[in-house]
This record gives sequence, structure tokens and C-alpha cells, in this order.
Amino acid sequence: MNRIVFLLEEPSMRELLDGLLPRLYPELDFQCLVHEGKNDLERSIPRKLKGWKEPGVRFVVLRDNDGGDCLLLKQRLMQLCKAANRPDTIVRIVCQELEAWYLGEPDALAEAFENERLRGIGRQARFRVPDAVQQPSEALRRLVPGFRKVSGAKAIAGLLTRERNSSKSFQVLLSGLDRLCAELADGASK
Repeated sequence: MNRIVFLLEEPSMRELLDGLLPRLYPELDFQCLVHEGKNDLERSIPRKLKGWKEPGVRFVVLRDNDGGDCLLLKQRLMQLCKAANRPDTIVRIVCQELEAWYLGEPDALAEAFENERLRGIGRQARFRVPDAVQQPSEALRRLVPGFRKVSGAKAIAGLLTRERNSSKSFQVLLSGLDRLCAELADGASK
């Protein structure tokens, strides 16, 4: 199978993918390129996509929404990919922040942070739709005193599941990766 290169907005995304992808996609050869925020990521997309010479590599761009218009943001990022002659790049928007994915799986949160109270947050109206939580990183800081983005991603990465996670943006990422892995496997068998 060919390699997938992830262009990521921040280090916590790499920590999460490094712990998550080998469990869910054990055959996947991937590399994470971390940027210093949204602006750095967006400036980097055209250069990296145009300049990458490895045959068969595919790209996934992952960026937080942070309260913006998801559709407009995705369209803008896809335009950058098309302009770089990589229209097959998968663009995924995390709604609203990566930490919403953690809120989408209260059992994983409780285990990662050794706090049984967290198992019940899914029953609270505020957390029922994790992608709608404004500033989920701040919500996590209130729920888990001392929460930090990178160490939090590392703690929960090995615990998130496809089956129990209620974050739609998490599920959309996985469905895109399922499709991409199938395409790569099909191409390798030809």
C-alpha cells in the first residue's frame, strides 16, 4: 500500500493520529507533517503538494473549524489542493476543535483521565452533540483540571473507537480514510 501524508494544523493532531491510526488501520503507512497553526498550514499546502515527488502518495489535510463556516473553509482548502494539482487530496474539518472528538466518547475520556464522573457527560444536553460544543478544549479544561492539548491527545489516542464515538466529524474522517485505504489497496493489487 502507498503512503498517506497528513498535513496537520497542530502537534496534538499528530499525537492523536500516531496513537489512533495504527490500531484502526494496522497496514497503513502514514506520515504526519505538523504546522504552526492554521495560517502556516494554509500557506504550506500549495508548496508541499506541488513539491512532493514520491509516486503514489496521497494527502489528507486536517484542520480545526474553530467556529467558522465548515463548508466555506473546506471549499477554500480544496481550492488550494486543486491549484497544486492534487485534487484527490482529502480535506477534513474537525468541528469545532479536536477535543470535540474526545467529548464524543465519554468512556474513553473517563479512562484516559481516570475520572469516572466523565462517563456521564454524554447524558448532559450540552455534550450530546460534541461537534456543536463551542470551544471544546475549554470545556475539557473545566472537566479535567490541568488538561493540556498534546498530553491529552496522547492520553486518549489509544482509547477512541469507531463504534462508540458520537462525533460526526470524527466519523467523517474515518469514512474518508476507509475509502482512501480501499483505493490504495485496489491500486496496489493492479
